[in-house]
Amino acid sequence: MKTLSQQIVDEKFFRKQKSGKIKCLLCRHYCELSEGQTGICGVNKNENGKLVNLVYGRVAALNIDPIEKKPLYHFLPGTTALSLGTVGCNMQCSFCQNWQISQEKIVLQKDFISPGQMVELALKYKAKTIAYTYNEPTIFYPYARDIAILARQHNIRSVFVTNGIESEEVVKDMPGIIDAANVDFKAYDEKYYKRELKAPFAVRETLQLMKKVGLWVEVTTLIIPGINDQPEHLKKIADFIAQKLGTETPWHLSAFHPDYKMRDRGATPVMTLEKAYEIGKKAGLEFIYIGNVGMKKNITYCPNCHKPLIERLGYQLLANRIVDGKCVYCHTKIPGIWN
Repeated sequence: MKTLSQQIVDEKFFRKQKSGKIKCLLCRHYCELSEGQTGICGVNKNENGKLVNLVYGRVAALNIDPIEKKPLYHFLPGTTALSLGTVGCNMQCSFCQNWQISQEKIVLQKDFISPGQMVELALKYKAKTIAYTYNEPTIFYPYARDIAILARQHNIRSVFVTNGIESEEVVKDMPGIIDAANVDFKAYDEKYYKRELKAPFAVRETLQLMKKVGLWVEVTTLIIPGINDQPEHLKKIADFIAQKLGTETPWHLSAFHPDYKMRDRGATPVMTLEKAYEIGKKAGLEFIYIGNVGMKKNITYCPNCHKPLIERLGYQLLANRIVDGKCVYCHTKIPGIWN
């Protein structure tokens, strides 16, 4: 059983204030917590002047997934990831597909899975990666961090699937621990983030910092009819990715399906995704993928000779013509982590 002392977060991720409160440094909310108070995420608490992570080892979801499901298309294609999540989140998205755990604040999990046990599971199922996903992983970064450090000793990589409001302190801690991230860029609208998601519009700063510290980054935009599907809106996101992250950064365009509290509109038409694809191409993006619309084929083309290199159907890998990180035809280096 986990003891209280083992749940206490390293002091580099919280700061004592002159007021007697502590400031949580795990995400950009930077919650200031009085004694006994829990942050916006619902799972990080001030106990006796220390930050205690209530979900450390308390896993709410655990599966073996294709890495393509994260989605990460330029990261160890065709391999599997041991995927885990806890309860809690630092956003309140009305369209969340994992709302049963992300919007839950009560930790009901009785069984404790230690970082070592998690790595043993990854080895047992021959997973090349451990993915911190389903809910927002930065709120359980102390647990993910301990797992990732042990996993690295067995040549197992670690990836974040995240909403992109990690604190600067967490992102700067990631090099050598977390290898890659798929970051949700939900909208290019500060007011939307604050009003609808109840979160700061910090995804741009997080993405740029992740690139700067050396993480492999892919971006996902869930396109919601009437929210962020206007061409001028999508152009802002595409231009940001191209100009600030680099044209080699993969952009995943995902279809919305009615869920949770957002059932007042239909699913995203495929035509909207295709228009977004063209907007991304005009912005100069080299790798754009359409997902969440059934069995649509997604192909990675060589940006130089334009021949198909990786062919996928859904989450299934049909062909991979990248050898030693290069196009098998013209030997152009293809951005990504391939081995």
